[in-house]
Amino acid sequence: MSDLVAVIIPAGGSGERLGAKIPKALVQLGGKTLVEHAVANMAPVANQIIVAAPAGYEAQFQDLLGSEVLVITGGLTRTFSVKKALAHVEKENEFILVHDAARALASTALALRVIDSLRAGERAVIPGIAVSDTIKRVDDDNYVTKTLTRSKLRAVQTPQGFTRKLLIKAHTSPDDVTDDAGLVEDRGVDVKVIVGEERAMKITTMHDLAIAERMVIPNITNEMRVGIGTDAHAFSENPARSLWLGGLFWPSEIGVDGHSDGDVAAHAICDALFAAAALGDLGSNFGTSDPKYAGASGAQLLAETLQRVAAAGYAINNVSVQIVGNRPKIAARRAEAIFALSQSLGGAPVSVSATTTDGLGFTGQGLGLSAIATALLLRNAG
Repeated sequence: MSDLVAVIIPAGGSGERLGAKIPKALVQLGGKTLVEHAVANMAPVANQIIVAAPAGYEAQFQDLLGSEVLVITGGLTRTFSVKKALAHVEKENEFILVHDAARALASTALALRVIDSLRAGERAVIPGIAVSDTIKRVDDDNYVTKTLTRSKLRAVQTPQGFTRKLLIKAHTSPDDVTDDAGLVEDRGVDVKVIVGEERAMKITTMHDLAIAERMVIPNITNEMRVGIGTDAHAFSENPARSLWLGGLFWPSEIGVDGHSDGDVAAHAICDALFAAAALGDLGSNFGTSDPKYAGASGAQLLAETLQRVAAAGYAINNVSVQIVGNRPKIAARRAEAIFALSQSLGGAPVSVSATTTDGLGFTGQGLGLSAIATALLLRNAG
């Protein structure tokens, strides 16, 4: 994955307007906190995620988000929290996204569109949506001073994306702002606005939370289908066999034997998707008797699976895969694997976990790898 991305999530807002006595980021939405939703949606594009938590809540945030997210103590303002987080951004990250935890449902696809614009040469990119109401400027006594041209207005959202150097320079300003793009504009840098999305709404009031709940809970007119898939391969006796796992190449690791590249994570996901869509299983779709799939990559199989599932009238809501084995160690490349698998599935939400079997079975004895995956599909009733 070139042009690595760091994501900063300032999460210090209070939950007062939501009627909560805890930070807003810890308010529940559909069984998960707002900050968990935000992290999950940004993880597929992130090489590093930094969350600025309110003082006194750092341990609670860390427990929720796991060791792969860096939790720091935020500042008294959003700007100060971002400044503190910038000091922790790893130098290998070329781009930085700043994303509000209150916009918890902003999608991975939106983040990818921001990053694509950065990779195309933009230095600052923000999502925005057209304004439907007429906007008027008023004076201190609430008399109208000007009616603004609605067609030229945009309601700005996050994640906002910047080149690393530009954002760091912008935050040398002493100004306290609610919008990082504002600091960049003050430096005379052009800011590109791309089309945002309704899901990136800011959750501030109970009314907002109710709208977000309806977005999280699938419409009852949709048919939900769940599938489970597994795959297992033995490590090869051929020391030249490459290891592919989670859509990634693992140098210095001996691969597994198989008709294709032997990526157990990708294969288990394919199996789960086929099961959910009632399209058979991995073997019936990509059998060893078909020379077309000899040496096929996990990315290729995932992409073809997506096509077949879509042709059957289904869309992927999310997939989850757990890799079982003693090696390689997944933690250091988990975000990279999530990104690779998600890209192969058209940007669908993907979660990746790993475990061992405490010395039990063929995986515990170091003889091979296995994986188990679950997939949730949705199909419109009509």
